[in-house]
Amino acid sequence: MCTAITYKTKDFYFGRNLDVEQGYGEKVCITPRSYPFVFRNGRTMKEHYSIIGMAVIESGYPLYFDATNEKGLSMAGLNFPDNAVYYPEDCKKENIAPFELIPFVLGSCASADEALYKLKKINLCSDSFSKVLPHTPLHWIIADKNRSVTIEPMIDGLKIYENTLGVLTNNPPFDYHMHNIVNYINLTPNPPENRFCSAVELKPCSLGMGGIGLPGDLSSASRFVRAAFVKLNSVCDETENSSVGSFFQILGSVEQQRGLNRLGGDKYEYTLYSSCCNAEKGIYYYTTCGNRRITAVDMYKTDLNGSGLTAYPLVTEQDVFCQN
Repeated sequence: MCTAITYKTKDFYFGRNLDVEQGYGEKVCITPRSYPFVFRNGRTMKEHYSIIGMAVIESGYPLYFDATNEKGLSMAGLNFPDNAVYYPEDCKKENIAPFELIPFVLGSCASADEALYKLKKINLCSDSFSKVLPHTPLHWIIADKNRSVTIEPMIDGLKIYENTLGVLTNNPPFDYHMHNIVNYINLTPNPPENRFCSAVELKPCSLGMGGIGLPGDLSSASRFVRAAFVKLNSVCDETENSSVGSFFQILGSVEQQRGLNRLGGDKYEYTLYSSCCNAEKGIYYYTTCGNRRITAVDMYKTDLNGSGLTAYPLVTEQDVFCQN
């Protein structure tokens, strides 16, 4: 399970928690403009926008979990089991496999509007990367500084939703989450008012009581509500450090600690990494389960006109600053 959010201060930020039971050799991967994306439909994208994000590199190909391109367009795929449906090939549309969708969109689109125009002309086909790596049931959030949308391949077609909250988790489908959040309409960061009874004087006895009822469990529906409430009420100044720090605090409100979500046996789902990309500056920040200190990778400090991938292994061991 996972949570993705957008955030806007002076700059636009995009990132996510990746919640899984194990790592897969993830790296921060920069794809330069001339890396050839060879698609299963036979087309090769020889020139495209540069991309930075978290990926598993398999046979020289970046399988992105989340990424941002040089134009500030961002995208992340989140687990969507029992709902995601991929389709047979359609000769009337451009067939794109699920693992190709992030490179296809971010490689060729400069905005969310451009991405939606292209998405209406594609067929998300059921081709997998390999027998060892079958396709994963996913839905996606695509966002720039002006617009955020959710893309869900359902049994009755590809659904596209305006995502005004800039938040995405997992099952159920997105329209359920937008309906469910109305149940929390009374939450407030302010001290609550007495609406219980005018005949009895009731006063808050603690700070934070306006948030009573905010769900605290790890289910997708609860994480959606909690991430939206924390994000939309978060306050920070517009400096880079404050913005990035606030972003990770928001993700921290919905992270999964190892041991709280048991999958069976000795396997647990937990937050493997959290990411935050300054989409306008091309700086990708991340923390890992094993290292809470923020690490940054700057896309523009690499050769973006080359043809080879640049990858940085994750810093996974705790880095402690000893002050004395």
